[in-house]
Amino acid sequence: MGNEGLSMAGSRRTFLQQAGALTLGVGTAGLLGAHPALAAAPKYGSDVGVIQTALALEHEGIAAYRIAGKSGLLSKGTLQVATIFLGHHEVHRDSLAKLVTQAGDKPVEPKSDAQYVADLNLGSLKSEKDVVALATILEHGAASAYIGQISAIRDPKLANLFASISADEATHWSTLNAAGGGEIPKAAYIFG
Repeated sequence: MGNEGLSMAGSRRTFLQQAGALTLGVGTAGLLGAHPALAAAPKYGSDVGVIQTALALEHEGIAAYRIAGKSGLLSKGTLQVATIFLGHHEVHRDSLAKLVTQAGDKPVEPKSDAQYVADLNLGSLKSEKDVVALATILEHGAASAYIGQISAIRDPKLANLFASISADEATHWSTLNAAGGGEIPKAAYIFG
């Protein structure tokens, strides 16, 4: 993946940070069930915008995994992992859409596949390595943005949910990073 992928990833990271966007991790459905107050979905007020943005990014993640999965670039094992992560993002999408609907709003709709291909520069992917590198960047950006927005969320139970799910996004990132031969950054071991 060339500089276009890195440039796109940087602009996406900036967009995520500026928009307060959060991509939710695999635990959304289970956590909603474990938190009855969230399952009842009070009107989240200003938090609905953050949830809507996260929903839009779940649509993007679903499209990226689906399109990459159909590309013919992935080996059987990598395709299996991509399919699992795709399923996680579909659960997140459904959970977020439900929260938005319960808050009295209409969930944001996905873009067309052609728009996602252009937005994510998916047409430039030429190998499995390219796909894994892009997915790693996207999952890292999602986890970082998610963690960065927790303090902006007004509902403490929703903030707790987002914090829990950020761990799932980090798991996606670490799985993809290891698959791509990346090292864990030394800063990852610094807590506090």
